[in-house]
Amino acid sequence: MLTFNFVLLHVADPVASVGFYSELLGKPAIDSGPGFAMLPLSEAVLLGLWLASDADPSGNGKPGASEISFDVADVAALTKLHADWVEKGLPILVEPVEKPFGHTFVAADPDGHRIRVVASTRS
Repeated sequence: MLTFNFVLLHVADPVASVGFYSELLGKPAIDSGPGFAMLPLSEAVLLGLWLASDADPSGNGKPGASEISFDVADVAALTKLHADWVEKGLPILVEPVEKPFGHTFVAADPDGHRIRVVASTRS
């Protein structure tokens, strides 16, 4: 049986990226260096931030090609988080909108990776 426990993003600067995510999520880095950095997303899942040129030495690895998603309790929490991220200057790629899976918006990290936030309508 496989256990999901890690998300890996290819980034231009792992130290800058871990600083961005640490501040955004309020969680400290557990590893931070020029080629690789890591922090917890939850008790069971880690976020790895790997220098794109090291992750794919062929030069085909490009920062900004992934999306990660976070759930919030309800639309009010989503609306507040959206306002907080706008105030912090995060690029908002998709303004809050209702989709079949819930109310959502999408921001971008410094490498252009999409950060989706969802207030699920599923029970």
